[in-house]
Amino acid sequence: MAKVLGIGGVFLKCADPAATRTWYERVLGMKAEDYGGFHFHHAESAAIHGPGAMTIFSGFEARTDYFDPSELPFMLNLMVDDLDAILAHAEAAGVSQVQPREDLEYGCFAWIMDPDGRKLELWQPPA
Repeated sequence: MAKVLGIGGVFLKCADPAATRTWYERVLGMKAEDYGGFHFHHAESAAIHGPGAMTIFSGFEARTDYFDPSELPFMLNLMVDDLDAILAHAEAAGVSQVQPREDLEYGCFAWIMDPDGRKLELWQPPA
């Protein structure tokens, strides 16, 4: 039987798509492609994190507070190569963490909000 290989894209409604794109470039150092979106190449994350480079697709209970302070019914998890450097860059851009960083056996996590009120979970997989 055929199988799903991963998430091929995440598409977001934004109050001002150009401003949101600029925020992701300025705060997280991401580089937009000509069409306005961002590419993540699986080979690049696998080269850095090996088998720890994966995408999680998971449901949460409807009453979870894990996505707070966002009021949206989803959260984005972005895999990073250097959580400390990303957080320093975000802080320099005026973006603060919305809850304390956590270092767990399956990686290090921090959370910020984007300009459209989406909670972003920044995840550095373990070495």
